[in-house]
Amino acid sequence: MSFKTLDDISDVSGKRVLVREDLNVPMDGARVTDDTRLRAAAPTIAELSDKGAIVLVLAHFGRPKGERNPDMSLALVTKPLSEVLGREVRFVDDCVGEAAERAVADLQPGDIAILENTRFHKGEEKNDPELAQAMAKLGDLYVNDAFSAAHRAHASTEGLAHILPAFAGRSMQAELEALEKALGKPEHPVAAVVGGAKVSTKLDVLKHLVSKVDHLIIGGGMANTFLAARGVDVGKSLCEHDLKDTVLEILEAADKADCTVHLPYDVVVAKEFRADPPTRTINVHEVAADEMILDVGPAAVEALGDALKTCRTLVWNGPLGAFELHPFDTATVALARIAAALTQSGGLVSVAGGGDTVAALNHAGVAESFSFVSTAGGAFLEWMEGKPLPGVAALG
Repeated sequence: MSFKTLDDISDVSGKRVLVREDLNVPMDGARVTDDTRLRAAAPTIAELSDKGAIVLVLAHFGRPKGERNPDMSLALVTKPLSEVLGREVRFVDDCVGEAAERAVADLQPGDIAILENTRFHKGEEKNDPELAQAMAKLGDLYVNDAFSAAHRAHASTEGLAHILPAFAGRSMQAELEALEKALGKPEHPVAAVVGGAKVSTKLDVLKHLVSKVDHLIIGGGMANTFLAARGVDVGKSLCEHDLKDTVLEILEAADKADCTVHLPYDVVVAKEFRADPPTRTINVHEVAADEMILDVGPAAVEALGDALKTCRTLVWNGPLGAFELHPFDTATVALARIAAALTQSGGLVSVAGGGDTVAALNHAGVAESFSFVSTAGGAFLEWMEGKPLPGVAALG
């Protein structure tokens, strides 16, 4: 899709720019425990400030359900964002209304201010046109830099883009360009790794991907459901037996689309779901009635690595095993390191996304070695499902 970026703004000096960011960061008291989203927001905010814009940051924080809640005030994030940017950030106690208009009128070119939580207003999540108009009164231009909130049609993520001249910020631009390379117009062969606990949460993803990719690698609890549908006894593994017909439909669609579905043929099993229990590495047909499949085995990982070596593009969402428990992180770490090495050698464009995925790649020490790692959860999943994202569509 085509969209305008900061490069398409001729002159922002003295202009009020409403910048939608995702500042919904985890906190412990006054301390931000993970500043990834603040660092992602910094380049757009700093660039606009350096060019003399009056930067007005819009964001949500938590789920206040349309009520003011001091525990969910963006005042809490003002100092942490200031520290990441290395410059002063002010706080404005609302994102609409006369008091906010007066506070914004006092700002000078280059100043940065966070406006209060957009979700303190009931109309935000309803995409109320009147609320969007009230927000628009504060600005001359609108920049959406929050891909992770782009799957929601809210007043500050979608409504504003229809009122003010709208542009993608640097973080949004990087996300969209990476996703276009991964599934929009990818270089084939394309592989997708889809893991996680349940097939039911990723049915739309799987149905969409079989027509888009050449290799579909299924891991996690989802693989158990696929194995069971093919007649494998998975013991007491996590498994959605009621989805057998749906899984068989996906496999049939993959066959018709010439997409190879990779399921593990050796697995690591245990009788207890905990760290470091007694384990066995066995063929999938040897799972005992009281055992659980908790990871992909080494022979299957080696075969998956060989498949990746034939590919030019990789999309990754979800771990291969119960990676949060040792030693069931082994397969995820091993395949992630193979993908990272192929990326670094220039042979593979690798794009990954989703909370568990980012945690798994960080755990493997390779997040920096992938072509692009998206911090978005729901938006990344909906993009993998082939759904239009309202916050992105509004920029077109």
